[in-house]
Amino acid sequence: MKTADDSDITPGPVRTAPAPAPRHAAWLLAADALLITLFAALGNRTHVSGLGLLDILSTAFPFLLAWALASTLVRTWRRPSRIWPDGVVVLGVTVALGMLLRVLLGLGGAPVSFVLVTTVTLAVFLLGRRALTSLIRRPGRA
Repeated sequence: MKTADDSDITPGPVRTAPAPAPRHAAWLLAADALLITLFAALGNRTHVSGLGLLDILSTAFPFLLAWALASTLVRTWRRPSRIWPDGVVVLGVTVALGMLLRVLLGLGGAPVSFVLVTTVTLAVFLLGRRALTSLIRRPGRA
């Protein structure tokens, strides 16, 4: 579009934060899975439930499955460091569905105290990871 003095006023491209490279997103999502597994290991250690790999993975399994489903539904790989709404939705689904799966699969109960500890711990881990990576990876930085 031209003005009366023939200068161009065509709007330029809209600038948005660069999407993370697929490999970068994969590393961040792997970090989430490791943090959920760490949560299970810490819980097993606290409750003397066994620290073998299978013990930890059986504790982590319902939460990892719920996290994978939530991450797929929210398409977390597009913005793996976004806290709101992506990270909060993933956290909520991970805790709620993870607790439900834990009970349905006979892996344990879901007393209120465990739900609270799980929610706080996974919030610190999952939302904390997003906060740290969003601070480290600012738009315009490599």
